Amino acid sequence: MKNLLTDIAGVRVGHAENAKVGSGTTAIIFDSPAIAAIDVRGGGPGTREGSLLDLASTQERVDAIALSGGSAFGIEAGGGVQAWLAEQGRGLNIRGAVIPLVPGAIMFDLLNGGDKNWGRFAPYRDLGYEAAVAAGHDYAEGSVGAGLGATTATFKGGLGSASAVLDNGIKVAAIMVVNAVGSATVGEGPWFWAAPFEENDEFGGHGLPPKFTPDMLAMRIKGGPAAAARENTTIGAVVTDAALTKPQAKRLAMIAHTGFARAIYPVHAPTDGDVLFAAATGEKSIEPLAGLTELGTVAANVVARAIARGVYSATALPFPGAQPAWKDRFGA
Repeated sequence: MKNLLTDIAGVRVGHAENAKVGSGTTAIIFDSPAIAAIDVRGGGPGTREGSLLDLASTQERVDAIALSGGSAFGIEAGGGVQAWLAEQGRGLNIRGAVIPLVPGAIMFDLLNGGDKNWGRFAPYRDLGYEAAVAAGHDYAEGSVGAGLGATTATFKGGLGSASAVLDNGIKVAAIMVVNAVGSATVGEGPWFWAAPFEENDEFGGHGLPPKFTPDMLAMRIKGGPAAAARENTTIGAVVTDAALTKPQAKRLAMIAHTGFARAIYPVHAPTDGDVLFAAATGEKSIEPLAGLTELGTVAANVVARAIARGVYSATALPFPGAQPAWKDRFGA
């Protein structure tokens, strides 16, 4: 176990970035189509193929998931991932017509200091293609891929991962891009809200403060009370090797989404996107009631850990006035 999404067999992850723009894309590739669902809790989401994942929709499986910066421009990243899959002959086959299915989600990183004057067409379709080409079993965390331009209310945001194994051998893992309106840390200190779920000092091992003061519980959000719409979003995916139906994958996404609330304060704001995909590769059977509940419980913990790791692993962008990283203040 590498504490990565790729601890789930048959899953690969790749990043692509544009350092000048200060933005990037991450592709999650399934070696075989995976059952997938989506849960959206924020007030300002941006998604691609979200209706495909609705329980009333016929199609159950997808070939990949695209996560991207760029706000609505970044939705094109899914087209780049789709183009690479088409070159591989991957996709839904309808009487010889092959259509790769690539849901996606985006977050707002257009005000992080990077040069967004990219001309007629935004770079995200090409970045999506490059991310798919780069997909493998090892990948970096922090200010990479879709997390390159991410920020939070207090420290630089980023991309983080975490994984776990249940007692019955079923695995679950998450990959999260943390660009929240709120904060992943308690007050101005080194503590992460997700501290109770930390494993092996994976984000510093500082635990929680010995006492919570009113200042620690005060609302910290980007831009203060006048934060502009769609400037934020935490997006990601939780993947398991359990065999789930599409409704069960939806339930997994819903339970796992509570990991957002364990790691970000405040969360699910009117200006957040807060999108979580859930996917199942279908290798191991699971008891549908208590078994699925246990899987969701652990998945929520994994999501919280991945969010904290995204902030813990981030590095500041090389632009004037860029938001400092957690490690700039507290070291490793």
